[in-house]
Amino acid sequence: MPELPEVEAIAHHLRQHAVGRTVRRVDVVSPTVLKTVEPEWSALIGREVSGVDRHGKFLDVRCSGLSLVAHLARAGWLRWQDVPPAAPPRPGRGPLALRVHLGNPGEGPGFDLTEAGTRKGLAVWIVADPREVPGIAALGPDALDVGEEELTELLAGRTERVKTVLTRQSLLAGIGNAYSDEILHRARLSPFAVAGRLSGDEVARLARSTREVLTDAVRRTEGQEVARLKGEKRAGMRVHGRTGLPCPVCGDQIREVSYRDRSSQYCPTCQTGGRQLADRRLSRLLR
Repeated sequence: MPELPEVEAIAHHLRQHAVGRTVRRVDVVSPTVLKTVEPEWSALIGREVSGVDRHGKFLDVRCSGLSLVAHLARAGWLRWQDVPPAAPPRPGRGPLALRVHLGNPGEGPGFDLTEAGTRKGLAVWIVADPREVPGIAALGPDALDVGEEELTELLAGRTERVKTVLTRQSLLAGIGNAYSDEILHRARLSPFAVAGRLSGDEVARLARSTREVLTDAVRRTEGQEVARLKGEKRAGMRVHGRTGLPCPVCGDQIREVSYRDRSSQYCPTCQTGGRQLADRRLSRLLR
């Protein structure tokens, strides 16, 4: 799933290559991705891209008074093309959902919004104000902006696991499954630790790790070609997606715990005092 660093890198790319260009045509291949009816997508045509913003994991392409807002969900992606095909794409079973031409079709650049797999979650809104998008209106503070004091207030009294808090967008915007694993590993905290029971030192480590992991990832991905961002994300991970491999800090074997429809990776030595987490949905730390 694209998270804060990847969405920020995509936004950075569009700021460099799309701003100042005019929307000449929009090809809606999969109408179900559109979550708004009014204004119609055709209202974007003839408008200049005036800026690109990020709201948590939402991408906001501003077009002279309107915003094309996209949430890439679990398997969505933005693919930049120097010259997209001029012929309108045919609806089908392929990954292409929507194409935006930023120049005369067949001559200028543009971008595709695509989604792989059968579980569809890619969503697009055309709005005058991005706060009209329910998911944006409900966002908590951006994870890059939260310091130790604000994080202390956010965690106080919460009975959820700390990983749950980190990934709940209404509490903290921008962090998903992958970067929460990385943050908790750097902070030396179990993903099953109760958020409201963290000590002052643990909250300080968590705040510092959140800032460092996300800042490092943004720095590493910014300026990269959009096509390379997925590989760059995988290459920068210490524990996420590395089950069975040695921890780069201590050498212990990275373990995995599964619950619901996702999994987490962690290092027992670095994060749980050497104890393994029971690998089932209602797992608790083995004592």
